[in-house]
Amino acid sequence: MYLQYFGLYENPFSIPPDPRYLYLSRGHQEALAHLQYGLGESGGFVQLTGEVGTGKTLLIRALGERLPKDVDVALVLYPVLTVVEFVAAICDELRVPHPGERASLKQLIDALNAHLLRSHAQGRRTMLIIDEAQNLSREVLEQIRLLTNLETTRQKLLQIILIGQPELAGLLAQPDLRQLAQRVTARYRLTALTREETCYYIVHRCRVAGGRASLFNLSAMRRVHALSGGIPRLINIICDRALLGAYTREKTVVDAGLVNRAAAEIGSSVKSSRGLNWRVIATAAAVLTAILFVAGWQWWPGGKRPLPAEDKTVAAIASDTAPAAKLAPNNATVAAATESRDAAVPVAGSTKPSVTLESLLANAGLSTDTESALKGLFERWNLNYASLLGSTGCERALNAGLHCVYKTGTWNNLRSYNRPAVIELQDAAGGKHHVLVAELTADTASLVIGGQAHEIPVSEVGRYWFGKYLLLWKPPMPEQEMLRVGDRGDAVIWLRDALARYRGEPLAAESNDLFDKNLQVQLREFQGRHRLAPDGVAGRVTLEQLQNYLPGKSPTLVADAGIRETR
Repeated sequence: MYLQYFGLYENPFSIPPDPRYLYLSRGHQEALAHLQYGLGESGGFVQLTGEVGTGKTLLIRALGERLPKDVDVALVLYPVLTVVEFVAAICDELRVPHPGERASLKQLIDALNAHLLRSHAQGRRTMLIIDEAQNLSREVLEQIRLLTNLETTRQKLLQIILIGQPELAGLLAQPDLRQLAQRVTARYRLTALTREETCYYIVHRCRVAGGRASLFNLSAMRRVHALSGGIPRLINIICDRALLGAYTREKTVVDAGLVNRAAAEIGSSVKSSRGLNWRVIATAAAVLTAILFVAGWQWWPGGKRPLPAEDKTVAAIASDTAPAAKLAPNNATVAAATESRDAAVPVAGSTKPSVTLESLLANAGLSTDTESALKGLFERWNLNYASLLGSTGCERALNAGLHCVYKTGTWNNLRSYNRPAVIELQDAAGGKHHVLVAELTADTASLVIGGQAHEIPVSEVGRYWFGKYLLLWKPPMPEQEMLRVGDRGDAVIWLRDALARYRGEPLAAESNDLFDKNLQVQLREFQGRHRLAPDGVAGRVTLEQLQNYLPGKSPTLVADAGIRETR
């Protein structure tokens, strides 16, 4: 009703969890990092909990959109099922043929196991996501634990994410479920937004929907936080009703009075000293959950839409130069704005840096396409990208004796590899950008955009980066890319030297070129310390990590990265 009046493309506070509207607060960033770490493990569970409306489902949908193409996903939205119904639901999600309603549990498990083995043989991974997991029965929880026994000799066949309200953590803490709890490899509890994050959240959603100006003044946004307690779903409900109120009263900016009226209309508390009215929250959340369940699970489109020219009032609040959870005092932040009820947030006195990542990505004159980023990456390896043969970047890398490593991870993963990398960023409109990370410190990343390096805080980059990266790796011995017990040759000597450097020991004067049991023990210890499968086999990933401990001609990302794990 009010979209045209405010110049919006769509409702910025609609209820369906559209991944394009994901606002990565510090808590959401950490939750996403935990999910990505857990999915990188070779088994176990990932547990994500949070109060109703904190954004768990939206976070999972955003993660689902960014999963590699070799991952199959089974989603169970309604977990109040019998054991047989539950396993049948997984089979249906993965399109596993089974006898139907008359199928026994054994028939279903056998069919699922056969499917998982085929997928594994084809190089695919399978993920099971269970929403509202706090409602699972003990019998189903025990069956979930048993599903993790579906495995090969080296790897689990099913990775599982449990999503639920805080009661889920209490459920898994019960003594009779301790075996299941012990298999949780990553867990995180999503909390409400802070007052500053709530302001960022409101402006972010308005911008994604096409808002040209700040539609809420500072007092209004702070009032929204006081009434919602920072719960994103309640923020959406209040803001949507407040915009409708502004439209009916022909106001262009929402003030605190309109927010109070909106909250009163939907039954929320207006006593800031009391904070949240949890009875109202529970009622509203139950209704909204029912609506979302009927709507079903859909991967919402993330197509690129050009943002309109934004004014300074939006930039003053939405500046990404400050971390979400703590706004730097020298930036043009929400806290620096006036408390005027009826005026939009001003920018007077702003000392915002002239160049931000947001402005760089919005600059149409700067190349942020894949080819430009790869060209810069190859230059770091002293290679001319255009002169190499191949239809893709990875084919050109192979012709130069290099391998592509394409993964999803965190800054710590990049520091571990210690190689320049191309990362994928996503702007507020859903547009994709590829830029080169040339150097990395504890606080800043040197991004090469348009041929020029820019020092950007990692906290700022994290608001656009969802973990996808590509880097190049040069095998130490191209003719032998995997080493195991019984192998001989120069590659084994290289392995011994790398492990010696890792332990801080001098290189042996006369190296043994046999991969013996003692060397395998040393390798397993290294793999365990680096969160790798301790199988005692030096495969690609292990060799990539070991390469950091021997000097070579490969370009590095972090200075002195090779000595950080020494004893």
